[in-house]
Amino acid sequence: MIPRYSRPEMVKIWSQENKYNIWFDIEIYALEALEELGVAPKGTAIRIRENFLKSGGKFDANRVDEIESVTKHDVIAFLTHLAELVGENSRFVHYGMTSSDVLDTCLSAQLAQASDILIDDLERLLAALKKRAFEHKNTVCVGRSHGIHAEPVTFGLKLARFYAEFERSLKRLKVAKEEISVCAISGAVGTFANVDPFVQKYVAEKLGLDEEPISSQVIPRDRHAAYFAALGVIASSVENLAIEVRHLQRTEVLEAEEFFSKGQKGSSAMPHKRNPVLSENLTGLARIVRSAVVPALENVALWHERDISHSSVERMIAPDATVTLDFALNRLVGLIDNLVVHEKNMQKNLDQLGGLVFSQRVLLALIFDAKISREDAYKIVQTNAMKIWSGESKSFLELLKNDPEVSQKLTPQKLEEIFDMTYHTKNVDHIFKQVFKS
Repeated sequence: MIPRYSRPEMVKIWSQENKYNIWFDIEIYALEALEELGVAPKGTAIRIRENFLKSGGKFDANRVDEIESVTKHDVIAFLTHLAELVGENSRFVHYGMTSSDVLDTCLSAQLAQASDILIDDLERLLAALKKRAFEHKNTVCVGRSHGIHAEPVTFGLKLARFYAEFERSLKRLKVAKEEISVCAISGAVGTFANVDPFVQKYVAEKLGLDEEPISSQVIPRDRHAAYFAALGVIASSVENLAIEVRHLQRTEVLEAEEFFSKGQKGSSAMPHKRNPVLSENLTGLARIVRSAVVPALENVALWHERDISHSSVERMIAPDATVTLDFALNRLVGLIDNLVVHEKNMQKNLDQLGGLVFSQRVLLALIFDAKISREDAYKIVQTNAMKIWSGESKSFLELLKNDPEVSQKLTPQKLEEIFDMTYHTKNVDHIFKQVFKS
């Protein structure tokens, strides 16, 4: 997590200040529950909050670090500092609880907060993709398979496909948020022996989380694995779209390109360069987000009821993955909003192979209209097509009209009908209705 690839709102979630405030809330809500149960005197939580505000209403991260250098335990260091701030009432804090109750519930809260930002990012990306998809709904361009010209599509269909992909990502993220948004206040080894189950219920409601039905002292890490896997899939979709832009911006293609602002420079050596730096950057950032997935999966297997082999991993991957993905999604929104589309180049590339994009229609016409065997029809079409590839001719249609095997079976009028571009775009409306549900 570095400033270059970070946005303040997401970074704030992983700040020491936010973490300690959540820890404080967990402890105080637990104390309020204990008051309800008659374990702690009524008004204790209020007095602690009042004393905290009187002391300045802020935790000193440096002081916590100083204490931890002695205790070698972060939660104990925090509780010791809290006692310094609020006085003797602090003896009722953390009653029957274990460190994991605070750490895991806090992490759940932070991941839920991060999810809200990422959900907003995805919704804005979907809006950008939808807008540009409808803008280019009927902008015809060549579709490619294996990087080679295949058949016509529209640029709107390209964008609609990515819209559907990110819509699935949004659904996955919402499910992942739901799974990770759990509270566990169950005490040592998760038996509720020293903390009443009511405390967990109370704290969960106050924090807007669900209750973990059974924890082994820690919240089961399959929840976290699913969460980071969801982020990894989103990152892969980011790269998928970024790769498309990178290919479309290649000099030999140049059907679309990133907006190149006034004063922008593409190369320190070559003044003519306009490089797809944003989408290349997104490809790299996607790798960072995905790098969190395997460690999160490996965190699922812990020793017995609790160990801390997962802890160091999560301290790194949680902020890094969420901050990086947030930045990447926002960068992608801007890229799509400002993407420059070169419709003339799309048409030029579409015409580059002299009509070979209609080869399948010719094949089908020979098979079903002319009643030629598939093997013979394929040979006829391919023989003519190879003359375009070799440069012998520039018009596939003219080659077919002059081929006796074709002209005996298909009239010039029929052949021209086969080369009608609208044939390939006739179902665009249907696809758009399927994707955009309208």
